[in-house]
Amino acid sequence: MTVLAHRTDTLTRDALAVLQPGFEGSTAPAWLLRRLGEGLHSVGLFGRNITSPAQLARLTAQLRAERDDVLVAIDEEGGDVTRLEARHGSSFPGNLALGTVDDTGLTRAVARELGRRLAACGVNLNWAPSADVNSNPDNPVIGVRSFGADTHLAARHTAAYVQGLQAAGVAACTKHFPGHGDTNVDSHLALPRIDADPDTLAARELVPFKAAVEAGTRAVMSAHILVPALDATRPATLSPQILTGLLRKELGYEGLIVTDGMEMNAIAGTYGIERGSVLAIAAGADAICVGGGLADEATVLRLRDALVAAVREGALAEERLADAAARVRDLAGWTRAQRAAAVPGAPEGSAPGIGLTAARRALVLTGRVGAVEAPYVATLAPVANIAVGDETPWGVAAELAALVPGTAAGVYREGAGAGEILAAAGDRTVVAVVRDAHRHGWMTRALDALVAARPDTVVVEMGLPRAEPRGALHIATHGASRVSGRAAAEVIAGA
Repeated sequence: MTVLAHRTDTLTRDALAVLQPGFEGSTAPAWLLRRLGEGLHSVGLFGRNITSPAQLARLTAQLRAERDDVLVAIDEEGGDVTRLEARHGSSFPGNLALGTVDDTGLTRAVARELGRRLAACGVNLNWAPSADVNSNPDNPVIGVRSFGADTHLAARHTAAYVQGLQAAGVAACTKHFPGHGDTNVDSHLALPRIDADPDTLAARELVPFKAAVEAGTRAVMSAHILVPALDATRPATLSPQILTGLLRKELGYEGLIVTDGMEMNAIAGTYGIERGSVLAIAAGADAICVGGGLADEATVLRLRDALVAAVREGALAEERLADAAARVRDLAGWTRAQRAAAVPGAPEGSAPGIGLTAARRALVLTGRVGAVEAPYVATLAPVANIAVGDETPWGVAAELAALVPGTAAGVYREGAGAGEILAAAGDRTVVAVVRDAHRHGWMTRALDALVAARPDTVVVEMGLPRAEPRGALHIATHGASRVSGRAAAEVIAGA
């Protein structure tokens, strides 16, 4: 092999190693297995890839048959954002519920149990937790995914979550650095901007990330946000000042830096995924997340070739690409060692019911009502957050129907009013289920009219509980996971 051929082979393998692509289907396509053999080191899984724990275990075994140390990543926050249980809703409450309880031991236990289930299915890298401080209650993309608006609460629960998840042998990927909580734009759609000054950023946004670094988080995910106080020209994912200067040098972080999805419009719509990926690696990122929307071999080859070409043209230092690939391989080695050390069967401390326990503790009740018989559940459904997705069911209707015979239900979207809900309910007690009512005028108007017409209405808020409690009984669940719905249904049913 000539020196040039060897260099080309090394460049190609390194370029593949830094990619974290997705794919379609519940089995690995031939092209993905072939690229794993050629140097690809990571695969990202989404709800479309998962039908059951047993199927997921077969899929990850298929991947490991090609590369034993493959990083299998997933976006499994619990709560509203679940891929493992996208078809039924999560068995774990999300961050806001855990922050509301404010018991770091509980957060650690929930994360460990979630990690245990991921590890049992062969997943070893979780794009979680969200360390964002939800300082802007109108934030359209974080909300209940944050532990809360209090900086130090978010910091201690971020650290506990990292510790719990990694105790199960699954690498945590703390996100979205340097903090996505004070935005009013969804980076899936456009480039958000945070205009906080450096002192505010240091005292608020960065504190949970410092806690995560001190807790030993194995990965950190960058945010597609513009923070002029740190870099006036480039979003964090593409900023050497933010990734290398701040995260690496100032915070002393040595683990893997992963980008948020490169096909999100904040990057794809401004830089394009090829140029964006080159700039991200040059800035200090080590792994390129892509696959939520672009999940084919052509995307992998486009990004691989763009990275190789950038090195050859001098736009990307060969040493920087090699360093990024080495960090990917280091994390892969850690996960393989964790798997080798794992004891078969349920580990000590296994807590299969911890999710429901946490969801029950997170409920905040205002008012009182006796056990409701044969209610009418009216779910006032907003457009789904893109990070959550439309495929995950939520609410209390199914859980309440399992507890109270004769329960009826309907789903209402923007434009619906109290009149049609009351007509459908008849003389049944109305249980109105909402999500972020403070952000949706139509929802607020419908609730006001319902409560005025029927004072015995029960209101269940499954988003951020910013609106004033109303109804005979108001239940704030602090998230829309399946177990949060179950916990609320138990209260309504008097169980």
